[in-house]
Amino acid sequence: QVQLVESGGGLVQAGGSLRLSCVASRSINDVDVAWYRQAPGKERGLVAAINKGLTSDYTRYADAVKGRFTISKDNLKNTLYLQMNNLQPEDTGMYYCALPSATPIWGQGTQVTVSS
Repeated sequence: QVQLVESGGGLVQAGGSLRLSCVASRSINDVDVAWYRQAPGKERGLVAAINKGLTSDYTRYADAVKGRFTISKDNLKNTLYLQMNNLQPEDTGMYYCALPSATPIWGQGTQVTVSS
């Protein structure tokens, strides 16, 4: 069973930036990968994803983060990233990386807190 370990969360002021990392215990080159977040009292929701297309990968973003967040991965390092710029208080939550297959695999999460 693949394991996912996130890091890079923390406390940041509004307008600041953070870069989350997620290291997988095996290759993520041939699977869909994604970042989700869960705010207190809310359901977990998709933030960004890299999906495998027929000929190339393509990215998807939640409307709330488009233009501010960038998802990327380094296949040689088995690592998924989420660059988050211009963070806002509403971005506060637990961030999880995931392999969203038929049996999703989740990391343990990393907390992001944005102060106003």
